[in-house]
Amino acid sequence: MPDRRPPDDHDHASCIEDALSEAEAVCAERGARLTDLRRRVLELVWTSHEPVGAYDILSRLGGDGRRAAPPTVYRALEFLLENGLVHRIESLNAFVGCPSPKAPHSGQFLLCTGCGTATELTDGAIQSAVSDAASRAGFRTGHVTLEIKGLCRHCAGTAAAKPRAHAH
Repeated sequence: MPDRRPPDDHDHASCIEDALSEAEAVCAERGARLTDLRRRVLELVWTSHEPVGAYDILSRLGGDGRRAAPPTVYRALEFLLENGLVHRIESLNAFVGCPSPKAPHSGQFLLCTGCGTATELTDGAIQSAVSDAASRAGFRTGHVTLEIKGLCRHCAGTAAAKPRAHAH
């Protein structure tokens, strides 16, 4: 199984702390209430850079000694989505934290099929290209999420290092 660790120079505790601080600021600016449960759900989403499903969050909450029903978790996730604090990875029915919740943007994700990590891109050229192509087709876009599956740098390097069998 591939190594799922973040890069050695990544301070994940700081990453989570920054995300929670940003969430508090965003909610304060918008007059939205970041309850203890919503905060904990957001923290669980940020526990790794892999998309996490609602039922995984529910089971982790149970491990915390909290009793939560699926609708409660889905309501918390809906709040986090509405406030731009998380993104939904449609193809996986899972969620990832948004590193820039104050800036409106479409979701563009690189999804590693090796280790499961999700990396968010915020490339305006990609967003413009999608909007322009849709407009030329007479289509007005709404919510746009672009998901690209492949191998991250680490997994691609690991795959390249493995000997390949040759067909004869």
